[in-house]
Amino acid sequence: MLKKLVNFRIKYRIRLFFQKFKPLDYFKGTQLSENKKYAFIFLAADYGNLGDVAITYAQTKFLRENLRADFKVVEIPISQSLEGLHFVKQNIKPGDIVTSVGGGNLGDLYDQIEFIRQLAVSFFPKNRFISFPQTFDFGENKRGQEALKVAKEVYNKHPDLHFIAREKTSSALMKKHFSEANVMLTPDIVISLNKEHPKMTREGAVICMRSDKEKNLNTEQSNFILNSIKERFTQVTFYDTHIKRNKLSVKERELELNKIWDAFKGAELVVTDRLHGMIFCYITNTPCLVFQNNNHKVRETYDWIKENKNINLIDSFSESAIIDFLAQHNFDVGVISDLSHKYQPIKEVL
Repeated sequence: MLKKLVNFRIKYRIRLFFQKFKPLDYFKGTQLSENKKYAFIFLAADYGNLGDVAITYAQTKFLRENLRADFKVVEIPISQSLEGLHFVKQNIKPGDIVTSVGGGNLGDLYDQIEFIRQLAVSFFPKNRFISFPQTFDFGENKRGQEALKVAKEVYNKHPDLHFIAREKTSSALMKKHFSEANVMLTPDIVISLNKEHPKMTREGAVICMRSDKEKNLNTEQSNFILNSIKERFTQVTFYDTHIKRNKLSVKERELELNKIWDAFKGAELVVTDRLHGMIFCYITNTPCLVFQNNNHKVRETYDWIKENKNINLIDSFSESAIIDFLAQHNFDVGVISDLSHKYQPIKEVL
């Protein structure tokens, strides 16, 4: 595994080197002004994971609303990272800000994304770099610890690096390992959105469950949940937060986000074990039954929003707890809490 990771890094650096001699095709129409300052967003999700797409959408919106009026925001899609690194290197000025997209990719699980972030940090040592709310997810095994060692060497060299954790466990681990960085704690950036309106008539249930390496429920448990939902609701639909498409335009990304948010707003209940399945329920004020994934991020993100009656987490799988919950005639639709003050640390570092 480690050999595979090293080979990937070498291949990527070779491609990055030769990119210097190629034209900037993707960014050729991007005109930057000498009179403006810029905030660049690396790792902008243009692939089909709608959780990551929502993070990119929310981060772009947050920067535009909270930076000074003389700043403009420029997204660097993850599919254009090689060209984007050179484009920004050629155009960046003192006082410009570099950011990377938040999420759950700080670790060895998604090593290619982690490597691109490390390259971006290394490329811009003279500019403030802000990593938006992330989960620290380096494994305790040999592979994870080797990857962490490399990450520490890169991140602890940057003189103006700011890491934002989205859960307390991640915050503690970042402070321990990235000791030279400024570490802050805020909710996932998507929680800063409010997509409750326009309201829709609610009917039936939506099931939005994982089928990947972060899944925690076994087949028997998943079948029990599915059968219980089908017994309770006559209308049951399935909606995954991954749409299996890549290189989405900004317009396509927003269209897909609005489609899933509308699907949730039209449901009496959403059942999910996806972090952003839960968060989408929160921002649309949709009743939700949540199950754990295989790490701490669902449990600790729930702590930010647990006061909202519509979000219901089952800590450990229990058939009786599921039966009791579904026995309710109506599910609570609460009032979305104003958590804008929780993002003050980011506003201050901007």
